[in-house]
Amino acid sequence: MRFTDILSLSDQPRGTLHRQLSHLVEEGLLEVDRDGRYTIGIRLLKLASRSWSRNEFRALAEPHLRRLQDVTGETVHLGILRGFEVIYLDKVEGRQSVRMYSQIGNASPAYCTGVGKAALSVLDDAELAERITAIEFRRYTEHTLCSKAELLAAIQQIRARGYAFDREEHESGICCVAAPIGTDRDHMLAGVSVTGPAYRVTTAKLEEWAPLVVSAADSIMADMYDRMGPKR
Repeated sequence: MRFTDILSLSDQPRGTLHRQLSHLVEEGLLEVDRDGRYTIGIRLLKLASRSWSRNEFRALAEPHLRRLQDVTGETVHLGILRGFEVIYLDKVEGRQSVRMYSQIGNASPAYCTGVGKAALSVLDDAELAERITAIEFRRYTEHTLCSKAELLAAIQQIRARGYAFDREEHESGICCVAAPIGTDRDHMLAGVSVTGPAYRVTTAKLEEWAPLVVSAADSIMADMYDRMGPKR
């Protein structure tokens, strides 16, 4: 909702409401997009991590995640893009559990994770440029993309082939292949990935799994539209 919409439903004076919303944005409980729409903020999503089991999107995606894990044997993630981060909505552990940062409700930088880069690839060029300009790049490993030019080049490759790689960019020894879910028009950008240790999940293996991940992402998106109906 935009400020004027909230104001029309509120009994607060304009100045008071503006200060309240500004404070919520500063605290990370709300975000404001480039069109002036207020949406749920990253901090609120983190606080709500315990309720993901009741999240409709997660419930809809779960059977596809489990099928993907069953075929690959590795850990499968479902994440949603919020600002410059990916929030993990679900995680199906692989047959041989590997210690990694990702947990349901945790956030990771979008620019150096497979799910994050896949989700970023769906943004239109204007919003992508806007988001990338605001990113504070940090080197997590020797493979982390640490510049706007590197990230833009990677996203062009992702758009061309339909899936993203993370080759030890966020965590040393951890690799993944990911595909995007959703469209920029829906303001719901997410992704699904298969993740495992680098010694087991080789580049050849990631390429082999890429069509499976893309198919799972497409199936989740198709189920979303079946459930919610076409966007008007």
